[in-house]
Amino acid sequence: MTKFKSQGFNKTFKNARKGFNLAVRSEVNIRIHVAVAISVIILAFYLKFTPVEFCILLFVIALVICCEMLNTAIEFTLDSIYHNRYSRMVGMAKDISAGAVMFATLISIFTGLILFGSKIIAIV
Repeated sequence: MTKFKSQGFNKTFKNARKGFNLAVRSEVNIRIHVAVAISVIILAFYLKFTPVEFCILLFVIALVICCEMLNTAIEFTLDSIYHNRYSRMVGMAKDISAGAVMFATLISIFTGLILFGSKIIAIV
């Protein structure tokens, strides 16, 4: 077995936590997404979301943050391979991964409008 396959669960969990912390520290957009996610979850508690509504909310939050982290990983990987030199193909790959983040964010905004809009309208 290679050293990578024999790490064990605790070590892989530690590496994953380290990766998440690295992404949060290095990327402003991920910090913004996390701050908005925390705010939205607090508001959802206040508005007494049902378990299904919470699951939908958590899913779209996870979708956006995962897309942002994958986008960051793609950018870091390409920058390290190409030593930060411009390449048309690298630019296209980065634009596509950024487009995935934008698409996930738009879907989460629409989902949030539907979930929160109905609750806020019921209050008013």
